[in-house]
Amino acid sequence: MTDTHTHLYMEDYAGEERDVVERALRAGVSLMVLPGVNMDSIGPILRMHEAFPEVTVPALGLHPTDVDANWSEILDRMEALLSDGVWKAIGEVGIDLYHDSTYRAEQKEAFRRQIEWAVERDLPLIIHCREGLDDCLEVLASFEGRLPRMVFHSFTGNVADVRRIRRVCDPWFGINGVVTFKNAPLLREALPEIGLDRILLETDAPWLAPVPNRGKRNESSYIPAIAACVASTLDLPIDEVEQVTDANARRFLFNHA
Repeated sequence: MTDTHTHLYMEDYAGEERDVVERALRAGVSLMVLPGVNMDSIGPILRMHEAFPEVTVPALGLHPTDVDANWSEILDRMEALLSDGVWKAIGEVGIDLYHDSTYRAEQKEAFRRQIEWAVERDLPLIIHCREGLDDCLEVLASFEGRLPRMVFHSFTGNVADVRRIRRVCDPWFGINGVVTFKNAPLLREALPEIGLDRILLETDAPWLAPVPNRGKRNESSYIPAIAACVASTLDLPIDEVEQVTDANARRFLFNHA
């Protein structure tokens, strides 16, 4: 299985990095994507990737809630790092208006610039969208005909949201522990609309641990619980869910057929 979105490099796992990676491997996770959020996340991501190069994929990006008045300067510094070839994805980037819309215009410009990085370098794009779907789709629509491979990470929307998004682009949808929550029936109803061939599994660790670990610190070893819920919802064997979502992840990350 592939965890297409996990922050195992964060302080939440300080001193336990090897343990959490090894637990994930024992649980059947063969690859983990490490999305960036700001300049401070770069060092920890690179250290984890250096320690586990065969099973981690480093991503570079400025999270929308980290966009402020200095966003352009920060992106200049980040873009200079892309030439080293280490970074295999752009993200997580996008729009987040949940807590604060002060830098709404700047978030859109930062999102647009980072999409350009993905387009120019043929890298996959990891989209964070919270209370910002209108703005996300507005920015994506401006790239009509030249959009990169992309995932709407931590997708928690409904059937109508899936259809709205597909009028603009054809992304994968990152499904995490929220799908197991009792209060997420609309997300489970959306899974058949999405279809297994466009689903990616993720944890978004350390947040959103799936049932039966809800409320605890999340980690990549919990991916099987998410796969099991997707399989049950779609009435499919769990082996098929694991195999198809793994193949989806390879197409998304590496453009493998």
